[in-house]
Amino acid sequence: MRFFDADTSSIPPEWQPMARVFTALGDEHRQRILLLFDKGERLNVGDIAAVSTLARSTVSHHLRILREAGVLCSEKIGKEVWFWINRTWLEETLANVLEHVRQNC
Repeated sequence: MRFFDADTSSIPPEWQPMARVFTALGDEHRQRILLLFDKGERLNVGDIAAVSTLARSTVSHHLRILREAGVLCSEKIGKEVWFWINRTWLEETLANVLEHVRQNC
């Protein structure tokens, strides 16, 4: 068994971005939003709300959480904000988890 430092209520700093990703992906609605994106596709709030049972404002809320966690990138073009999956960030984050499991579990 591995013991942590005296402060067991926090995770190591290098794991904090990873924790934000898992927190963001812990919500079923956000998982469904993520599954809407095809490879390289960009979607806006209207695109997602049109195929979702969620209100546009709720979709915006979930997109903000995914963006802040690094799961999605965004760019404002005119009046619309376009979102796409931050593939590199997700690959690195999930690879770090797998590496930890391979080395320590």
